[in-house]
Amino acid sequence: MDPNISFMSINEKGIDQSGFDQIFNQWYEPIRNFIYYKTGNAALAEDIAQDTFLKIWEKKDEVKINTIKAFLFTIANNLLNNNMDHQKVSFKFINTYQQPHALASPEFDLEMKEFNNKLQNALAELDDKKRTVFLMNRIDELTYKQIAENLGVTVKAIEKRMEKALAFLRNRIEMDI
Repeated sequence: MDPNISFMSINEKGIDQSGFDQIFNQWYEPIRNFIYYKTGNAALAEDIAQDTFLKIWEKKDEVKINTIKAFLFTIANNLLNNNMDHQKVSFKFINTYQQPHALASPEFDLEMKEFNNKLQNALAELDDKKRTVFLMNRIDELTYKQIAENLGVTVKAIEKRMEKALAFLRNRIEMDI
């Protein structure tokens, strides 16, 4: 519990406007940076940080002051996970239904749909660290150096994760063929 925060009630639960302002001023930037480091997307980090504090305000009567830091980071991480899940669904929709069908034969369309399904299934089986690196590189088009900076690991670690992710995906998709 932060000794600088002076808005605690006797049961250490709930905040008022002044308490919210203090929490916001102390934790907004760390929350935004946390999301930015995980995604490399400044606009998304801002949005999720703002949504995090909106949720805190909505639950202001239930907030336990002595666990505010963990509560903030949990909310932010959950919002990020929800956003990523939504992006995966959107990505799948775009790849499945918005392809230029007029230029492709029905056989080609069928093969592409089958391959896309195999790829999506293989991606779902990847562990979080490898999947994150793969998607950040292939979808967000970040360099290994940028990914390493965002995740707080070495470029060598990113190279190794990508190498393992590609090998896994290659083997998994070839198994299904």
